[in-house]
Amino acid sequence: MSDIEKDAKLPEEAPVDDEVASKALPSSGWKRFIVGSSNAPAENETKRAMQSRHLMMIAIGGTIGTGIFLSAGSAIALAGPGSALLSYVVVGMFVYSVVIALGEMSAMFPVSGAFSVFGSRFVSPALGFTLGWNYWFQCELTAAAIILQFWAPQVQAWEWALVIIVPVFLLQLIHVRAYGESEYWFALVKVLMIIVFIFVGLIYDWGGIKGHPGPGLSNFQNGQAFIGGFQNFAQTFVYAFYSFGGVELVAVAAGESVRPHKTVPRAIKATFIRIVLFYILTILTIGLCINWQDPTLLRAADESDVTASPLTVVFQRAGFGAAEHVVNAVLLTAVLSATNSCFYASSRMLLSLARSGQAPRIFGWVDGRGVPVPALVMALAVSFVTFLTTIWGEGLVFTWLLNLTGISALLVWCSIGLISLRFRAAYRAQGRSLLDLPYTQPLFPLLPAGVVVLALLMFIAEGYSAVKEQPLQAENVVATYIGVALYVVLYLGYAIYERYGLGIRQHFVPLLEVDLQTDAVWKPGEGAMIRDHEGKDEEEAAVAITPGWRTRLSHAATHIY
Repeated sequence: MSDIEKDAKLPEEAPVDDEVASKALPSSGWKRFIVGSSNAPAENETKRAMQSRHLMMIAIGGTIGTGIFLSAGSAIALAGPGSALLSYVVVGMFVYSVVIALGEMSAMFPVSGAFSVFGSRFVSPALGFTLGWNYWFQCELTAAAIILQFWAPQVQAWEWALVIIVPVFLLQLIHVRAYGESEYWFALVKVLMIIVFIFVGLIYDWGGIKGHPGPGLSNFQNGQAFIGGFQNFAQTFVYAFYSFGGVELVAVAAGESVRPHKTVPRAIKATFIRIVLFYILTILTIGLCINWQDPTLLRAADESDVTASPLTVVFQRAGFGAAEHVVNAVLLTAVLSATNSCFYASSRMLLSLARSGQAPRIFGWVDGRGVPVPALVMALAVSFVTFLTTIWGEGLVFTWLLNLTGISALLVWCSIGLISLRFRAAYRAQGRSLLDLPYTQPLFPLLPAGVVVLALLMFIAEGYSAVKEQPLQAENVVATYIGVALYVVLYLGYAIYERYGLGIRQHFVPLLEVDLQTDAVWKPGEGAMIRDHEGKDEEEAAVAITPGWRTRLSHAATHIY
């Protein structure tokens, strides 16, 4: 029996008979398309078609983007290599704790809405509504046009937007597997570039390239490691947030992955080594090779100059003259990957909101291939509007958009910590066994509680740095917390609607009424039995196959991932 066939036996994956579904439709197809249907089984569902390797690379691809290629150098220029490295370590551990807490819930309840659904189900509908729309608003597509101006600066940014987002939109219309496969290769290119950069950068720094003496540890000596004190250190967090943004994409993709109770924990466990390799080592390499006073560090981010990208600078100083063209090609891949992931995440989140009654029901419609077409069209329309902001320039409005994205990500991560605490409280109150969870987070409740505390401290640090900035600019203070304002407006707005529009007086879901069955991968008490059965099947399959080089590589990969 294949893995997919075994998956079909799980409760949440019961297939819907298309013929039966078509007979269940109202007489007016257009009416159902516009207003939806209360008959949930008659609706098409998304397809579980993404394999383990797709989910693995999505975990990487969602977090390696323009932030690490262009903006990371700004953190070093602002506060020195020591402060930047410490900032990325702190945010990296913070993000890893978020991923662990989210992974515990996503492995048990693999739904496309992820933390939005968890917020509504485990805390309150107002929190789920806020997280869903807050996450949907996080659109970073503006970066695509700015980077692509390097190759053809005479072409307008919005024209490049057409070139990028329309093909990606058409790709997403095919099938979820097309997204998974394309993201797999996009991410692979970025991963290989980062690995090569770290090797070349460290060898150059140690003086291992003839004719190109490296700086060694000089950039960390003579008081150059930490510049500007706590104020500058606090300002580096925004660059780290931007670089790490998208780590929660694995939880969103879990709703369309094969055997999520196995693939999600595997992706979660591998996140730590990815954070160390692709972020912390990259920042360390940049700090070792480029002095904090080097003007290229700021020019890369401020002017989107790919020739000044830290990766390009290190490659060129190590003797690779054509590095700017190679890095630019990889940046194009990063742009495609970011656009691809943005369309996927925003469309699935809008689909989930519509299915939960928190968005117009038309966006809950899914075609026969499992593609949420109306939600994708909405993502396309918003992308056009986002790119149109570049017509009027990237001044204050563009700065506010970037701040909105960064602070919104921090708010989502903080909320995930709170949701995790409430989920465990409900799980314990209802007498459930932790053995039924496909993945159990370690050190509970330290990790989710630490996420909440660290998030609050980072909010305070961001505000402190904005207020202490000289000269004081009110618009910078407002821009720092514009994401908080959106979060509060969404939450209070839905809470008021819920109280006076729907007449619901109970705001928080009581622990004993929390739904721990819907969308679960198995029923209470079945976890150990199913895992034991799958383990025996895998052992029998391993015995039946004569070990060859491909089998050995596959076996090794299971331990790595």
